[in-house]
Order: sequence, then C-alpha cells, then structure tokens
Amino acid sequence: MLPACRVLPVLLAAVWLAACSTRSEVAPAAAPAGVASVNEAVASPAPSQRKDEAASVAPVDAPKPPPPPYYPAKPDGKAKEMAADRVMAPVSQPATLAVTGSAILHKRVGVAPNSPQSGASMAYVAGTPAPYAEPENRERYQHTERHGVVRVAETPVSTFSIDVDTGSYSNIRRMLNAGQLPPRDAVRVEELVNYFPYAYPLPQRAAPFAVTTELAPTPWNPDSLLLRIGIQAADPAKSSLPPANLVFLVDVSGSMEQPNKLPLLKQSLKMFVNQLRPQDHVSLVTYASGTAVVLEPTAGDRKAVIHAAIEQLRAGGSTAGAAGIELAYQMAEQGFEKQGINRILLATDGDFNVGISRFETLKDRVAEKRRSGVSLSTLGFGDGNYNEQLMEQLADAGDGAYSYIDNLNEAQKVLADEFTSTLATVARDVKIQLEFNPANVLEYRQIGFENRALKREDFSNDKVDAGEIGAGHRVTALYEIRLAGKPGQIEPLRYGSDKPLQSGMAQELGFLRLRYKAAHGEASQLMEFPVRRDAVKAEASEDFRFAAAVAAFGQRLGDDGKYLGKFDLSQIRALAANARGEDRFGYRGEFLRLVDLSMRVQQ
Repeated sequence: MLPACRVLPVLLAAVWLAACSTRSEVAPAAAPAGVASVNEAVASPAPSQRKDEAASVAPVDAPKPPPPPYYPAKPDGKAKEMAADRVMAPVSQPATLAVTGSAILHKRVGVAPNSPQSGASMAYVAGTPAPYAEPENRERYQHTERHGVVRVAETPVSTFSIDVDTGSYSNIRRMLNAGQLPPRDAVRVEELVNYFPYAYPLPQRAAPFAVTTELAPTPWNPDSLLLRIGIQAADPAKSSLPPANLVFLVDVSGSMEQPNKLPLLKQSLKMFVNQLRPQDHVSLVTYASGTAVVLEPTAGDRKAVIHAAIEQLRAGGSTAGAAGIELAYQMAEQGFEKQGINRILLATDGDFNVGISRFETLKDRVAEKRRSGVSLSTLGFGDGNYNEQLMEQLADAGDGAYSYIDNLNEAQKVLADEFTSTLATVARDVKIQLEFNPANVLEYRQIGFENRALKREDFSNDKVDAGEIGAGHRVTALYEIRLAGKPGQIEPLRYGSDKPLQSGMAQELGFLRLRYKAAHGEASQLMEFPVRRDAVKAEASEDFRFAAAVAAFGQRLGDDGKYLGKFDLSQIRALAANARGEDRFGYRGEFLRLVDLSMRVQQ
C-alpha cells in the first residue's frame, strides 16, 4: 500500500488522466467470472468517510475494457462459493488498478497483492483487449473400456444388464451445439441409440414387454452381419397407473445460478407437475450449505401451490448433497405408497462438496435405500463442473433412469411426453444373455453397454441387481457378428475345438435369454428365443438402418471409429438421412444436424 502522503497526488494524477482524451487511461480490468472484483474484495468505507472523500476527490469514470471473448464452457459457479482470490488465470495476466477510498489497491488474478509481480506498472492501457483465461473445466465422466472382438469358440456367452438411460445423447448434443467435441468417456453408444423411438411391436396379453430380433448386413463391413435386439415395454394409460409418492430433491447451491441450471430446472419441474393426477403427491426438498423441506406432501391437483414452491427457489451456498439425499428418503418414507410408485427425482449438476462426497459411499447408500421400495432417478443440468459419473451411477444404484436436460425441448420429452416411462416401472432387474453357436458364428462384438456388463453366473442369480424398464420404454442392443467361414480378426487357438452341434440346432446363430422380475415381484422369470440363420435379411428395415447410423456416430465419437474402417461421418449422415422416416417429433432431423456440426467441428 502507498504511504498516506502520496495518496492525494496519485488521485489527482488519475483525475487529470481521465480528462485528457489524447492520453492513455488506466482502467480496472473486469474480474473473471466466479472471482470477486477488487471493490467487492475490499470493505467499503463508512458513510461519513465516503462523504468526506467525495468532497475532496472527484469520482473517476474510467472507461471499461472490451468484454472477454466468449467461451462455450461456462465458468464454474462454485468459485463464487469459495475464496474470492481463487486462481482462475496464469500469473502472466496483467494487474488491475482500482481507486478505492483513500488508497490505491491493485489486484492481479492469481497473484498475491504484496508479491513482487503485483504493481501499478502491470496495469493495462484502455483499448487493449482484456487478457482472458478459459475457465477450468471440471466435468467428470466414468472411464469406459470399449468392447472388443470376441472369438465364439473361446467365449460364446455375452451377459449384460438392460439400460434405458438417454443422458449421454443430450449431453453430447449440448457440447456439439457449443462447438465442442465431447470427451470420449462422455459417449455411451447405447444411450445414443436408445434416445430414439422405434416401431417395435407391443407385448401381448399380460407380458411386461415384447422382444424382437433382426439380422442384416453391417453398413460399415461387408464381411459381417448386424444383429439388433429390440425390447418394447407395455405402455399402460396414465390414468391406470397406481398413485405416486414423489420427492423433488433440488440442488440450490451457488453453482446452480447459471441460466442452464436452476432457472431451467424450475421450468422443467413445472412441466412435470402439469402431468400429475389428484391421487399423486409431491414433496420438495432442497440442499445447499444445509437442507430444507420446502413443501410437505401435496396432492397433484394443487398445482398452483406446487408451482409457487418451485418458483421461489434461489441459488446460493455450498453443496451438501448427501444430507439432501438423506432428507429426501425421509420424506419419501413419510408419504410411502405401499401399492404405488415411490420415487425421488434428484435434479442437480452433481457437484457435491460438503458432507459425504465419496462416489462409492453415495452409491452404496442409494443402493441400500432402494431395497426399501423407494427408487431414485436423476436429472442432470449445466456444464463446467458437471459430474456425469455420479448422476449416471446414482440412477443405476437407485433403480431409476438418468436424463440430462439441456433445454426445454428435452424437458418436454423426458418429463411430459414420456411421463409414464419416467414415473412407472413395468419390470425390474432385466438381464440379457446371448449365447452364440460356434459352428455358425466365428466372432462377435457388442456395441455399447460396457458399464452394464455382467458375469455369466450373474444371469441366474436373483440377488444381482440389474436395470429396470419403465412403462413404454424401448431398448435396443446391437451386436456385430462374423459368420463361420469368413475371415476373422482374432487368430484361432491351436488347441481349441468347436462344440459339436446337437440335432435341430444347425440353423441357429445363437440363443437369446432374458430374465426379469415383475414390478412388485421378487422371483425372476425367464424368456428364451432362438436367433436363426434364415432370418438374415438382404436389407435392413428403416428403423434398423437409422439405429445403425446412430451407433456408427457414437463409435466415431467414442473411439474414433476403431472398428468402422473408412465409414466416415458423411457416410453415417447419408445412412441416417435415407432412414429418417416419419420423424414425428423431429428427433431424427436433429440428429442429422448434429452429424453436420461434428463434421464442421473436426475440420
């Protein structure tokens, strides 16, 4: 700090500089987003002091520097919850000069005020672009090891849990719309494929779902076939669903104040409330530095009351997410419906920083509560600090679904158009096992479902948890297979031997098994279907071709098309465009636009 005897001369010099249009002016730099400005960091003088100084020193209206360039990745709102001096830029950024009361203070982002690197000489001249460091991106994704090619003679059985999540697709859409390619671990191919509706036949009689298979040549490889397994869940009318006991668990911490977080979240929840019936009940729990019950269980026909409770939510504070989850389960138990639907909807950016924040501990706690009959689904919002790994895995542990809401159209899709799917479960612990016939199939590769893989023995073990299917949900699984007699990608074992065929199985390429539990049952049931060689089509159906295009797009983004050969984005786009079909909601047209965006981003 300058000696008191030098303050007045310096202030007068500042006034003189401001009056001279031909001279360069010293101006304060705008503090980076998430960091307090100098004036905010210094305590304001008392009113009497301000009056005395105003009488002796004229105000300095220094021109503002040009705004920093726009970066699609938004600043981390959590910085506002932490220290104002948080490092947000490299030490080479110039200092800012501020005149405050009786002292001249300078603050350089990332440099201590008394360090040798700070000083008035570091102030930049007005008219020069303000230096800007792109905010730190703290988004987190679970690492994914992609499926490789498997030789049937060595490993003939593939087992996995079903998955109805779609969050990966809308999250990738958000990044592409911002001119960014997604990190590879953000790409889960099955969630891209399952984002779109397909015309699968509905189940007959009392079955919870129907299963179909289709075989056709692989678009990117003339030496292989693509196998599609399609599952269509029963879709009961909304009026026939049992009463629902719902808890909205909303993150209102400081990081949620961005427009694509709490403001979008509030609009989204109101859409969901508009679908509720009189027999449904809703509670609202919030968490930030602490937790609060904003709304006790309220009937679904009291929409104005519920809307008002949602509207008054404001962001601020840190993020005690674990405590919020505990309180939400307490509210769910308070309004528990023995023969109804009991579900928590967790809406957050997933950035927990107070209390229990260890991923496995949170996941285990949700899995434990799941056994009490209360499921948990997650709605992800925002960017910059988004913890997608937590959101996806908590929904998995809670017998729920994970969705990412990047705009109001997605909110409409998830919370209004697919209301019954979001709300009701028709089958639990759904597992799929596909055994390939080594006499007819040389190799196979599963496309997607990497983090849903199960051990072979898990298929018949009812204690092993698996995914759920909501009312009206559709699930698609894809395998690329090479028939026996075609060139393979794996060298055969020297001492291996094929299993001899039993009578009547010569035409089978494989055998498909599904095991599931009824929505309120404990014992699993088994469904079985042969996959026959004579079912291979010369040309895939329109839906199949579009699903193949989406899967190819996911592979391009996820592992740079390791198994696609020369099948590039332009060919993917052509395949999807020729299979666009009716496209009632415009989802497929939007996909074509995303492929176009990815081509431009990669140029």
